[in-house]
Amino acid sequence: MQPDQEIFGLVLSGGQSSRMGQDKGLIPYHGISQRQHLYQLLQPFCSKVYLSVRPGQENQVEPDLNYLVDTHDLRGPINGILSALRQHPTAAWLVVACDLPLVTPNTLDKLVIERDTSKVATAYAQNGSDLPEPLLAIWEPQAYEPALAFTQTGKTCPRKFLLNTNIKLIHPADDEELYNANSPEEYAYITQKLRHGQPL
Repeated sequence: MQPDQEIFGLVLSGGQSSRMGQDKGLIPYHGISQRQHLYQLLQPFCSKVYLSVRPGQENQVEPDLNYLVDTHDLRGPINGILSALRQHPTAAWLVVACDLPLVTPNTLDKLVIERDTSKVATAYAQNGSDLPEPLLAIWEPQAYEPALAFTQTGKTCPRKFLLNTNIKLIHPADDEELYNANSPEEYAYITQKLRHGQPL
């Protein structure tokens, strides 16, 4: 693997978790915090792995985890993605959000295998859909400049950016791999599913 083809992992854990009512990164779906779980999942696929955190969260990070602090004055997850691309500009970034509790090693393996380095990103979408999931995707180094320009127009939705960009879409074996848990009801669904031994 050439240095400019390196994949770094980014666990997006800097959100406010206002709908969930608790920090989504700290929920122990799999016996450890979700951000630690994803951090460990990413390690076999990435040269380095980092947590993405907002300013002020640094002292809350577990001591054995690398982290990157948001460096842009932007709201939402695009801040973490841009900050990572800016701080390590030759690396591609395999991005996973903390609200995706059913991601498996197979999910990540498929993403890495099907990665197209000539595109701005390779992203999952649900089967039958063309809507990319920007928070389960590989963002290539060349994404930084157009994504930054996109935010300078006042827009911050990473999905809208990818919709208007040259990307590769892939689809999961099971759409539940992309299940977002952002509310107490969705949390209850996931914990029940895992408790009954039905993880993917």
